[in-house]
Amino acid sequence: MQNNKRNSLLCPRCRKLISADEPVCPYCGLNRPGSRTIIGLVNRFQVTHFDAVRIIIYINAALYVLSLIFGSPMRESFMNPLTFLSPSNEGLFLLGGTGTIPFAGYGRWWTLVSASFLHGGILHIFFNMAALAQVGPFVLNEFGFSRFTLVYIVSGAAGFFLSVIAGVPFTIGASAGICGLIGAILYYGKTRGGLYGDVIYRQALGWIVGLAIFGFFVPEINNWAHGGGLAAGIILAVILGYHEQRNENTVHRVLGAVCVLLTVAILLWAITQALAIHFFSSRFP
Repeated sequence: MQNNKRNSLLCPRCRKLISADEPVCPYCGLNRPGSRTIIGLVNRFQVTHFDAVRIIIYINAALYVLSLIFGSPMRESFMNPLTFLSPSNEGLFLLGGTGTIPFAGYGRWWTLVSASFLHGGILHIFFNMAALAQVGPFVLNEFGFSRFTLVYIVSGAAGFFLSVIAGVPFTIGASAGICGLIGAILYYGKTRGGLYGDVIYRQALGWIVGLAIFGFFVPEINNWAHGGGLAAGIILAVILGYHEQRNENTVHRVLGAVCVLLTVAILLWAITQALAIHFFSSRFP
């Protein structure tokens, strides 16, 4: 009995008890779930046992609070909800806002990633995080952690890159990545078909129409980033697929792990640089 316990493990993907020498998980189809090689380490780089969407929301909230340290949240009218608790542009620049000024003017290419975790006000972050909490869990469940990560991060960067090409001088926000998730949901609903797929497809179309109307009537909305993120999400969903088409494979997991590590490194670099400049330099770069 003791030996059997030693030869058992929890599958990194589905968290069910299986034999350590299983070539394929009998429940979810994960290849070599008990491998001790680099493939095994990548297989274990999963967060299905806790809420990845919630972690992203926490990171956004932490960076928003940090951005207020660099800014002057009371510089605008206290009674104006659109400017209440708004970080300064200088602080957002330091923490990794993107656009033609940071990207082209200062060569801060990494801001294409960091900008997705910054927000310009309390309403900005509230509505974006509410949207992420609504669409994120669906993509996480239907596509898996690695593909969810790739769609969210890469779509955000792609949307901001398109806005840089379009000449947007300075921009931030999670909405480009969220639009990427909506694009993945749109593809899922369209290709899955049936009553369920049709409902999902129509819901995604409704979100897209709402975003288009909102972007048309509300000033300072980065429609280029929204459109670029949406297109990138659809393209990535076509390339990567979802669970009902094919399971996540080693390539997905390796790319997802690289994406996470690169994002963490960029955010740590942005925070470290911003703190150093803010507290130890008298000049703004």
